[in-house]
Amino acid sequence: MRKHVKGALVAAAGLTAAVGLTFAPSAATAGTTATWTASPGGAWTAKATSPKLTDTKTGTKLTCSSSAAAGTLAPSSNGLPISSITSVSWTSCSGPLGITFAVTPLNLPWSLNALSYNATTGVTTGTLTGVKAHISGAGCTADFAGPTSTTPATLTGSYNNSTNTLTISGGDLHAYAVSGSCLGLLNNNDAAVYNAAYVLAAPQVITSP
Repeated sequence: MRKHVKGALVAAAGLTAAVGLTFAPSAATAGTTATWTASPGGAWTAKATSPKLTDTKTGTKLTCSSSAAAGTLAPSSNGLPISSITSVSWTSCSGPLGITFAVTPLNLPWSLNALSYNATTGVTTGTLTGVKAHISGAGCTADFAGPTSTTPATLTGSYNNSTNTLTISGGDLHAYAVSGSCLGLLNNNDAAVYNAAYVLAAPQVITSP
């Protein structure tokens, strides 16, 4: 049973993976009135290696071998949103005991919202909103959403122009509708933190005056 639960949490990790494409607040430019540009803009794809989900109550850590995401960046916008995630997938999600789980993204597309830009570092920070997902494995299933089971999660992170990398490091993801066979390794209302670094297949430079 412990295998089932750990695998479940892993798959959840994937969930937030796509999630990988988030922006969160920084220092230089803030607010919804700023003009944002993405060069060249348009369709993008990104991949993260070994994204990890941690259940902050139980301390269980779960990992997928990789996660992929895709969407379209607006060449010019007010940052809300600057892009969206239209597809997400996770590969080989497993827990410490090797049990595998499938992750199904829900409520797509998710919105990428740029909130601030640091011209010195070339880093944009912001949020990824609308995130919900379902995980399923042998004997353990769960849904992931935000502060309540019906509220989508908001994830935080940053995008670095010099490395073309979207880094995910926080948010308000929680577990709900956890099946009884998960045996306490994953519980209803448990908070989860997802950490991943998504590298874009082709460079995109995001800036704001």
